[in-house]
Amino acid sequence: MTAARWLAVGWGVIGILVVIGSWELYKATGPAEGVVVGAVDGETGSGVMILPRTHDRAMPHVWDMIVRLFAPTSGGDTPPLWMSVVAAAGVTLGIAAVGWMIGVIVGAELGLIMQRSRLAEWGLLPWIVLSQIVPLIAFAPVVNAIGNQIDRDVMPWPQWLSVAVIASYLAFFPVAVGMLRGLAAPDPIHVDLMRSYSAGYWSTLWRLRLPAAVPHLLPALRLAAANAVLGAVVAEVSIGMRGGIGRMLIQLAGQASSDPAAPWAPTFGSIALGLIAAGTVAVIGVGLKNYRRGEAAA
Repeated sequence: MTAARWLAVGWGVIGILVVIGSWELYKATGPAEGVVVGAVDGETGSGVMILPRTHDRAMPHVWDMIVRLFAPTSGGDTPPLWMSVVAAAGVTLGIAAVGWMIGVIVGAELGLIMQRSRLAEWGLLPWIVLSQIVPLIAFAPVVNAIGNQIDRDVMPWPQWLSVAVIASYLAFFPVAVGMLRGLAAPDPIHVDLMRSYSAGYWSTLWRLRLPAAVPHLLPALRLAAANAVLGAVVAEVSIGMRGGIGRMLIQLAGQASSDPAAPWAPTFGSIALGLIAAGTVAVIGVGLKNYRRGEAAA
């Protein structure tokens, strides 16, 4: 490992330690009931909380969260909580992977169409951008209802496929924009050179535009992977699909008053899922290192 990689790892560890230290410092010094602005007659529920509560039910210690990972999930002979989180995370990761693939296919096709036709870009790009302001928690039940209709009248449609479609809804956007920017990245002089060789559209696309798109497309794929995980977790919560980490998060959150450290395990699992998804996609870039000069930031 190079010195630059070790430095990056070191800064990452320092960042985690700073977050843990900040958490414990605020818990030790912050008000037990938080800070509420605009409360009427001392009723905290009527105001806006700007700083969170610090009592043990709302904000457990970091070491309590770690100890809870190795305790039984729900008492008795149930497996340790970390094992349940890993099993649920595997389900969500598989669904997110399907959603990512759907999003990549749709986003790449939209990028190709928009790059090919300026009129298509003018017509599609505003709607692609506007699509991302639709609240996912409201969009998910609609997709689930359509899936149930298809399952009843057309063909088998498992609930996990609805979750994958919802995940793809967040994943396609960065791919479409990254593909559009990447395909337009070649210098005009290079495009003119291809024309002077009488190269057609597909030859120019394959030999010039796609290699030039790699520095823009790889960050978009990583962002799409993280978005797919986010979409899968939110969709599981919204439509109540069992087995995934989103459903587990809701179940444990309902028990937070008696077991405040438990909901943090699937929360950390969701964060790890996003990092694993983005890191796995980053492996694709290893084989494309010759095309990654000037890679754009995600």
